[in-house]
Amino acid sequence: MKNLIWIFTFLVLSLPSGYLKAQSVRSLNNKGVDLYKEGKFADSEVNFKKGSMKEPKKFETNFNLGDAYYKQGRYEDAIKSYQSALTESKNSEQKAKVYHNIGNSLLKDKKIKPSIEAYKNSLKLNPNDEDTKYNLSYALSLLKNQNKQQQNQNNKNNKNNKNQNKNQNNKQDKNKNQNKQNNQNQNNQQKPPENQTAKQDNLKQRDKNKLTKEEADRILDALKNNEINLQKKLRKKSGPPVKTDKDW
Repeated sequence: MKNLIWIFTFLVLSLPSGYLKAQSVRSLNNKGVDLYKEGKFADSEVNFKKGSMKEPKKFETNFNLGDAYYKQGRYEDAIKSYQSALTESKNSEQKAKVYHNIGNSLLKDKKIKPSIEAYKNSLKLNPNDEDTKYNLSYALSLLKNQNKQQQNQNNKNNKNNKNQNKNQNNKQDKNKNQNKQNNQNQNNQQKPPENQTAKQDNLKQRDKNKLTKEEADRILDALKNNEINLQKKLRKKSGPPVKTDKDW
């Protein structure tokens, strides 16, 4: 962090036009600097903001106000103040310091890629600034780790999706096999086994050959009549029985 608190130092040689206004802005800025050094960042903000309102195009008050916001963790407000200071910067050194602090604010706000660009802009203006080089290196390492984590997360998500698809396919195959088995069982229940079919055919044939009571009675009567007629015929042909002598 470039804690560049700009303090107005001057020699009073004369009292030009607008002196009182300038003195007021300088007084506010100086008071803000004192409060800033004491760690009273909110109070220093009040003084820097008053000075900036009195003289909006003053580089020092805008820059110092950005520092006060930064110390309070208000990084978006800090960036706005730094950008206002950037437009009023007078040389490459001031611009390099502004870009450096913009990079710090972006990095604190977890905006890694924009912070890298800010550090690069700072180094273009001041290539020998070691602090900016270090911060740029740190931001690049964070980006590398972030990309690696993102890649690992993507690989993990792809793996989970593949496993999910595989489980879904296995489930579908299992359901398909289960349905096939159910259909086979259902067909087996509807179609009797061969031995059962043969048994049923035999029963049907037996039932077909089974005589009714009336049919059985008629057959018995016919057999009786035939037997009586047969007895009569045999008696006529053989005559009376022949007596035989006994052996004793």
